[in-house]
Amino acid sequence: MVHGRPEFTGHIEVRGLTKRFGSFTAVDHLDFDVEPGRVTGFLGPNGSGKTTTLRMLLGLVRATDGTATIDGHRYADIGNPLTVVGSALEATNFHPGRTGRNHLRVQAAVAGVPDTRVDELLELVGIPAAARKRAGGYSMGMRQRLGLAAALLGDPRVIILDEPANGLDPEGIRWLRGFLRQLADEGRTLLISSHMLSEVEQTVDDVVIIANGQRVAQGTVAELRGEPTAYVRTSDPDRLSQALRDRGLAVAPSGRGLRVTTEDLAVVGDVAHASDVAIHELRSEQTHLEELFFNLTESEEHRNRNLARPPGGAPVDLPPPSGPPIDPALLAEPAQAAQRAQSAQPSGAPDHDGDLR
Repeated sequence: MVHGRPEFTGHIEVRGLTKRFGSFTAVDHLDFDVEPGRVTGFLGPNGSGKTTTLRMLLGLVRATDGTATIDGHRYADIGNPLTVVGSALEATNFHPGRTGRNHLRVQAAVAGVPDTRVDELLELVGIPAAARKRAGGYSMGMRQRLGLAAALLGDPRVIILDEPANGLDPEGIRWLRGFLRQLADEGRTLLISSHMLSEVEQTVDDVVIIANGQRVAQGTVAELRGEPTAYVRTSDPDRLSQALRDRGLAVAPSGRGLRVTTEDLAVVGDVAHASDVAIHELRSEQTHLEELFFNLTESEEHRNRNLARPPGGAPVDLPPPSGPPIDPALLAEPAQAAQRAQSAQPSGAPDHDGDLR
């Protein structure tokens, strides 16, 4: 059972969220939702506004415009927020001379949590032996686990983590994957920022991708990947194409071969055999999250405006995705993106209450 205040289900809603630092717009009219019982990956290249967005959600940075709420409440308006929202944004936010156990005890006292919960969490995240060791001597992986323990102190419904897999070895990453899934299965809301795309693909249910502070895609991993397809190259593409269509499969030319909407390669092989057509190549094709991410965020429209272009000013061309096209409904609407891209003039003195990450 998930504890915390009963009126909170854990639904996160971000609407029109904007943050400007002087003339620089770090987050630009951002909209997205995060649902309870699911792990949502929050992805974007360096400088895209991920950390600034999370800081605004947690009340650490004041938004220039828009809202970021949990069940309609701003973080600052939640009584005893550690029992509703747990977060770990940095793995270095520890006093180096304080033991891991004492670090958690200080935070537990603030949240009104008993010390027994501290010992329970140290065991749960796998660092009970480090409880009496000073945090200054922790490895990066141990710091990540301590940060996760701190996030869970109040048994919160909402858990927000920034790059939680940094510094973990393969065994630790596997453990984290299972641990996050268990938390989501308990009905908690998990929002995970990460740049480890291959790992995220194995962990998350939903994905929000941003670039230059704007949303460029949102949906489930399956939706963003698109339908699985098979690529086949054959001696007689016309005959095979007709035979596959007769079996009710969608077929389209693709380079020197055909792209067939199916995940079952055996079906394609059986149809080719029955049609007396030789197969020269047959393989599965599906857009991986990493490929999708780079094709979206490295496009001319969404390329990081803070990074210099290659010599000569020409953008680097990326290969097209190997999978099928993405449903346009999952992408940010072009008209909205163009409107949000208009530069806004700053008003008043520059704001310095956050960073630009």
